[in-house]
Amino acid sequence: MNGVTLENEYAYIKDGKVFLKGYLDMPDRQIGEVKRTEEEAFQYFINRYQIAVNKVNQLETEIAEAQNKGSFLTKLTQLRKRLLNFDGIGDFIPLLKTLDEQEEYLRGLIVGNQANNLAIKQALIEEAKEAKEDVDWTIVAEKLQDIKTRWIRTGPVDKPYQDEIELTFKEVLDDFYQRRKAFYEEQNRIIAERMEKYVELVRGAEQLFRMGNWELSFAELKRLQTEWRNVGDVPPKRLKFEFRRFKKLTTTYYEKYCAAKGIQIKVKVDPRVEAQQKMMEEAERLADSKDIFAATERAKVMLNDWKNIKVPSHLAVRNVAERFRAACDKIFELSYLMKVVTRKLPNFNYLSEKQQVLTKYREMESIVIRARGELKILIESHEGVSQGPDLDKITQSNIQTQKRKLLMKEVILEELRRAAQAV
Repeated sequence: MNGVTLENEYAYIKDGKVFLKGYLDMPDRQIGEVKRTEEEAFQYFINRYQIAVNKVNQLETEIAEAQNKGSFLTKLTQLRKRLLNFDGIGDFIPLLKTLDEQEEYLRGLIVGNQANNLAIKQALIEEAKEAKEDVDWTIVAEKLQDIKTRWIRTGPVDKPYQDEIELTFKEVLDDFYQRRKAFYEEQNRIIAERMEKYVELVRGAEQLFRMGNWELSFAELKRLQTEWRNVGDVPPKRLKFEFRRFKKLTTTYYEKYCAAKGIQIKVKVDPRVEAQQKMMEEAERLADSKDIFAATERAKVMLNDWKNIKVPSHLAVRNVAERFRAACDKIFELSYLMKVVTRKLPNFNYLSEKQQVLTKYREMESIVIRARGELKILIESHEGVSQGPDLDKITQSNIQTQKRKLLMKEVILEELRRAAQAV
């Protein structure tokens, strides 16, 4: 080869330029120039060839270790393009052959995976068709969301089936969402009609009230009340304002009617409200019980029972709930105090009344001091630290609970202080 000054089986130097010999169907091409000596230039590109070898070996290793091997096909294709234009001296044919073998392996896996993905997605379509027929919209929405998540996580299918199967799945979901939308639109229409009826009944009650003839319009009032009960359900929050207006009008009307007829009104109390009232009174009696440990066991049962009494918000008496909670807190705090006292002084029951009161006062004082310190640490540890909305709510709830318990400890301490002075 005329002009060649340095050559091996893969490359040569001519006119101060480094050429890679053609292989496969590619012609010779220049890959560099001689900067200092021809030997240094040759060795530089021989060393660069090792980079290409390492890249191919690395890709082989990654494919072997990967779970989702099909995802490496694009990376392999890009590496082959780079190899065909790589500036290095060496035998590129084995490297390209390795990539060809890996590509054939990956494509075989992809074909198998696509067939498997098709079977999975067909099964998901059938599952979605079955799920969407459930009558509970919320449950169906949750099921379909789960199915949709699994659909997204499932890989692609062969191109001839891709558009058809995606369209089928979309149609199944759309059918559910359209029917749900139609259902809620109808529900909203019904609720709107019922709200109009409630507003109309309130206006009717207002007109009766303005008439002032309580005896003559009493039958009309009873009719309005019957109609009110038969209108149908609407969300409590939407009905709250109209309910209060109607309740106030009919109650005041009935009071005036009874006054005009000389009838004494017997106030009806909701049995659930009455049950809570009785539980509150019992808890307050237990807080003064001499057998505080028995009172504690009973208070635990009552707390459970209280949770099971579902009193509507418009009927609930806040003061009753607060007094019940305070009485239970007092019982538990007194129980803890007695456990501490009797553990430290096994002969506590044989002490004089004055000694017993002073002992309980001193122990309660220590408990209060410790509780104040713990609350201070809790508050300081969370000041200026945001843990997210949910955790912040939990933290604030814990702080409020500790404040409430500390307040009850201080109430008991004050009661013991007065008792100590009295004896």
